[in-house]
Amino acid sequence: MRKALRWLLALTVLIGTLTTAGAATAAEPQATDIKDRLLSIPGMSLIEEKPYPGYRYFVLNYTQPVDHRHPSAGTFQQRITVLHKDVSRPTVFYTGGYNVSTNPGRREPTQIVDGNQVSMEYRFFTPSRPSPADWSKLDIWQAASDQHRIFTALKPIYTKNWIATGGSKGGMTATYFERFYPRDMDGVVAYVAPNDVVNDQDAAYDRFFATVGTKECRDRLNAVQREALVRRAALEEKYAAYAAENGYTFTTIGSLDRAYEAVVLDYVWGFWQYSLLSDCDTIPANAATATDDEIWTSVDTISGFSAYTDQGLEQYTPYYYQAGTQLGAPTIHFPYIEKKYIRYGYQPPRNFVPRSIPMTFQPWAMRDVDTWVRHNARHMLFVYGQNDPWGAERFRVDKGAKDSYVFTAPGLNHGANVAGLVADQKALATARILDWAGLPAATASAAKPLAKFDSKLDVRDVEREPALRP
Repeated sequence: MRKALRWLLALTVLIGTLTTAGAATAAEPQATDIKDRLLSIPGMSLIEEKPYPGYRYFVLNYTQPVDHRHPSAGTFQQRITVLHKDVSRPTVFYTGGYNVSTNPGRREPTQIVDGNQVSMEYRFFTPSRPSPADWSKLDIWQAASDQHRIFTALKPIYTKNWIATGGSKGGMTATYFERFYPRDMDGVVAYVAPNDVVNDQDAAYDRFFATVGTKECRDRLNAVQREALVRRAALEEKYAAYAAENGYTFTTIGSLDRAYEAVVLDYVWGFWQYSLLSDCDTIPANAATATDDEIWTSVDTISGFSAYTDQGLEQYTPYYYQAGTQLGAPTIHFPYIEKKYIRYGYQPPRNFVPRSIPMTFQPWAMRDVDTWVRHNARHMLFVYGQNDPWGAERFRVDKGAKDSYVFTAPGLNHGANVAGLVADQKALATARILDWAGLPAATASAAKPLAKFDSKLDVRDVEREPALRP
């Protein structure tokens, strides 16, 4: 009997030990280091981690389907970055619509909400390009689906509210993401986002250039642009020497002459896109008496003579492809330049994409997005610059839109932001962003960014793209 009791006691202890061990194993915590958690996501791999005080910063690759409608048809590696602060903070999802920067940076909404930031490289911008490249899979729905998959993968880690943002083509991207996946984000802040609803109706741009800035500034710019065409022969000789010296070629656009005119016709647009009215003092005051070098330098500084070379165009093939298939592209007139000086006018995107890549325009794509935004926008903020040409055709909100706004920053260019709005709009915009992020805000008039300004992280300069690109 005593032996039986001893055996029963030993068995009970053994069972208890096994049960406790099993419970401990079941309760063993999952990876808690943020890098381990990110890399536990299927398809996520680390390129590098870069230190930054107060954050963890990761450059990552994420495996994406080439075609989200047919995921089994192949994959590619898409670069993203994560600026990690804390999983208890809201997250901002940023894209510029082009390549992603691999250096730590914080967009304005990220500073406002003091949160994390996920940044995405747009598909087909190298190295985030499938190989071989099926260009028919570069469209706004496929790109929005890239964002949706990234959000879906990261939401279990970053469980608080999310806000999408982007500037220019990135603002367009954030808007298209919201149109196709309206349940993903808690808010959208789209900066200087063009909205070319009807591609062949561009009179809004002509009206803009007739009144922007001051007459004195417009006259200076117009005169330099005209003079560059009047002196075409001499300046094209300079251009040919410049191209030979740098190894530039002109196969895609077709000729040096076409490239020269394209650069010159971008001049006035480029000034207002990236400069301020105060910068008019840098423009030659009398184009007729300016030297060839002065005309060349002014045009090169603003438009960039490398922009329409094969080497300048190559990086931006995905943008021009989209402009020629869905986004649309502006065409403006030059009433102050005699017709005899203009041979080509604003050239279509087809001229900037290799002929080996087929392109067919889809006029319904932008109409669909515009209609959806006007009548279905929810928690969306659009910010434009008063002197930015791209704002001539912009997004608007109408009946059916809820808690959505379109604001214009006085005197600002393509770098317009919330900080540049008039006081009451700035406060309202900041308060709404905080609310959409799920953060308690003071009264609207007292709303301000939660994170202290960091001169290295919080870049406020306009995102400059060479030539006529948003």
